[in-house]
Amino acid sequence: MRNLFKIAIRNLRRYKRRTLLTASLIAIGVIFVLVFVSVSGSFKNMIISQITGSMLGDMEIHRKGYVASIDNLPLTLMLNSQQVEKAEGAIKKIPEIEAYSPRIKFGGLFSNFVETTNIRLNGVYPDMEMKTLPLLASRIIEGEKAIKKGEIIIPELLARGMKVKVGDMVVVIATNKDGSVNGKQLKVGGILESATGPGGRDGYLHLEDTVEILRMEEQEISEIAIKLYDFGKLNKVANRLDADLGKYMNKQDKPIFEVHTWETLSPFYNIARMIDMMTLFIKIMLIAIVLISIMNVMIMAVYERIREIGTIAAIGTLPGKILSMFVMEGFSLGVLGAVVGNVIGVVIVYVLDLAKITFDFGRQTGLVLSPTLQVSDILVVSIIVIIVAVLGSLQPALKASRMEPIVALRHV
Repeated sequence: MRNLFKIAIRNLRRYKRRTLLTASLIAIGVIFVLVFVSVSGSFKNMIISQITGSMLGDMEIHRKGYVASIDNLPLTLMLNSQQVEKAEGAIKKIPEIEAYSPRIKFGGLFSNFVETTNIRLNGVYPDMEMKTLPLLASRIIEGEKAIKKGEIIIPELLARGMKVKVGDMVVVIATNKDGSVNGKQLKVGGILESATGPGGRDGYLHLEDTVEILRMEEQEISEIAIKLYDFGKLNKVANRLDADLGKYMNKQDKPIFEVHTWETLSPFYNIARMIDMMTLFIKIMLIAIVLISIMNVMIMAVYERIREIGTIAAIGTLPGKILSMFVMEGFSLGVLGAVVGNVIGVVIVYVLDLAKITFDFGRQTGLVLSPTLQVSDILVVSIIVIIVAVLGSLQPALKASRMEPIVALRHV
């Protein structure tokens, strides 16, 4: 094997220009893939963190059937106190869960005593909500970055349209599940930056104020949002939580709870999947580049060395050795292109990270792109390149190994 490798390197050095051009083409493909993977991955992770860290949470627990009717924010499909206690018990048994926050979601009317409009609101316990949504405070662009009793945090678009400022008194009116109407006067404690997506235009108030507005005799909860220590364990924790809560049945012997990750709650999951599909197609393009490049150079190498192949076959070199010799050349070209591409790709990604490129997404501005590469990304791309390089050299290598020595020696 060592001698074959030496012969392969020697043969590649004999045709320096061709070797350099082929290796350069492979390296460019590797660089393009690595940069695209790092940038697109950074964009995807940033958007996911914005959605989960400022609006949804990593996952949510609801009463069965609530999510199917979530657009109406039904007050008749809420978790009662006993069910909330069971859900909290299951949450506390899972060490991967960092924080959770019970919420009451409802729709109502918002009035500044001159105009009235619709509003969606979340009643929350401030400390629990801020721990579950660590980026929520950064969305409060005016006023104190806190949710206090007797105050309401309203979306920026609503504040602008209704000409409401921090410190103004407003009224929130809502209908409870029994059909009675009630209202409460609240102070505008802050303006919330509107964001694209579910929950991006919701307002916030203290959960105790919500109970008062909805005249709840017994506190009920619309959902429980959850944050994990490690987002990578999302599906594992969701499956365990779903299994733990699945044992609780209602009178009709049907599950009481349902667990949803952010993926099933946000339409941006489709964008994340699209980015993954684009990454796959880019890798397929890399495979095509490497395959065509290696096959081209190896076919030329076989064609130009027909008499040489005939000579080494005539002196007793086995077809398997001839095959291995050409495969080793393709392997060496793949390794060379992969190494050069990885080095340059890592340097470019590092420079892009230092550049702190900013972009806007929807109404969110000044998001900083921080492309990074995982060791697994580099290894996967390198392995793909090397395997495809070997496969690309097989056909020309088989052709060389099957040549008749006499015919090859007569070749001009």
